[in-house]
Amino acid sequence: MRININHFKAIICISIMFIVSNASAQNPPFWKDIQAFKKQDSIEMPTHYKTLFIGSSSFTYWKTLEKDLPEYAPLNRAFGGSTLLDVIRYRATIFEKYKPENIVIYCGENDVASSDTVTGKVVFDRFKTLYQHIRMKFPKINVYYVSLKPSPLRWKMRDRMIAANNQIEQFCKKQKHLHFISIWNLMLQNERPIGAIFKSDSLHMNTKGYNIWIKEMRKRIKK
Repeated sequence: MRININHFKAIICISIMFIVSNASAQNPPFWKDIQAFKKQDSIEMPTHYKTLFIGSSSFTYWKTLEKDLPEYAPLNRAFGGSTLLDVIRYRATIFEKYKPENIVIYCGENDVASSDTVTGKVVFDRFKTLYQHIRMKFPKINVYYVSLKPSPLRWKMRDRMIAANNQIEQFCKKQKHLHFISIWNLMLQNERPIGAIFKSDSLHMNTKGYNIWIKEMRKRIKK
């Protein structure tokens, strides 16, 4: 029996593609990010920190966080692209295993961007669920929620973001040890996002953008 070599190669290629695809499907979203946190902690568990930063890429890309806010002794466990649902899913790795004095959250923007059906109310409900998990583990520590930011890339989503910010802010006012840090208006000029404080992707901030956050955080976060 003669084997068609081209046919044989095609079968091999398809088999490899199936194996790779199946292996990828077995790993949940952000699996590599979470494994990286676990590896860091297995090498040396963090001890010299006070404030845990969790959430999405606005914290992930803040490479100078420890230098910018040394008085809060930050530990960054944010992972880029994450939604509030992702933070809830990986809570055992990114906040429940630690012993912070404060938690600072920036998350919800990717929830809005993920689908037109994600309203401000949906983001608010997801935040409440996350907050309940935090309170179950840490009943009395201070928790800070940084408002969703306005960016040129996602400006068309502003109505849903503003709705989320407003609902979360009102909720924060009614809770003990829960604080809302509003940076929305600080990043606007003539009622539009300030382009000069963003990187070329029109989504993530540059140093000028982070300087706005630093100044406001120092006003609001207790030492």
